[in-house]
Amino acid sequence: MDYSEKGLPASPDTKSAYHVTVRELPSHERPRERLRRYGPQALSTIELLAIILRTGSTKGSVLDLANRLLAKYGGLSGLMRADFSELCHEYGLGEAKASQVKAALEIGRRLSMLQPDERYRIRSSTDAANLVMLEMAYLDYEQLRILLLDTKNQVVENISRYHGTVNSSVMRAAEIFRPAVIRNCPGIILCHNHPSGDPTPSPEDIESTKQLVVAGRILNIELVDHIIIGNLRFVSLKEHLRWE
Repeated sequence: MDYSEKGLPASPDTKSAYHVTVRELPSHERPRERLRRYGPQALSTIELLAIILRTGSTKGSVLDLANRLLAKYGGLSGLMRADFSELCHEYGLGEAKASQVKAALEIGRRLSMLQPDERYRIRSSTDAANLVMLEMAYLDYEQLRILLLDTKNQVVENISRYHGTVNSSVMRAAEIFRPAVIRNCPGIILCHNHPSGDPTPSPEDIESTKQLVVAGRILNIELVDHIIIGNLRFVSLKEHLRWE
């Protein structure tokens, strides 16, 4: 994303330039708010780096700082190669922020090196339920999780996509399948909880699941299952509806 289009100064080093701070941006355009609402995959690299850096400097906002670092070092790969002491001397960084950047990049590097057999593999509805049960069983609000699967039914990503009221967890099919499209994943499993503790599917659960099965076929992304989590119990809608 080009932040100059949002009114941010093109030259943060110009002393006379007016610097728009993150707080001055509309709330829906702030990186943390966008991450909370749409997930990290919806953010640009500049926005993600800005969240890690947290604050800017007297020469510009944190978005300016992130943009300047990415431009100077040639993107994330350049920041990965950059010497720690060199980063520490960048204006607006210092040792604490340089450490945060290096730590985040190292986590990303280690994640990319994981072997496929280190990923959690879904062989049954019980495997899917066990992955999310402890986190979702006692929530007092509805939450929707999307498990992105690779061709071996291994979990590529576990996404918390929606926090709602006890009566509503409705989402558009486009929002549900979008992460799989972005990550090029051939299958997903949905998991959502019933705060009442009773995992019995509602008529709305059944109808929306049928619609998502059809939508997935159109997109060539399989809805492998839809798990409803209750109080340490669950229902597999695939088993309940017996779709192929």
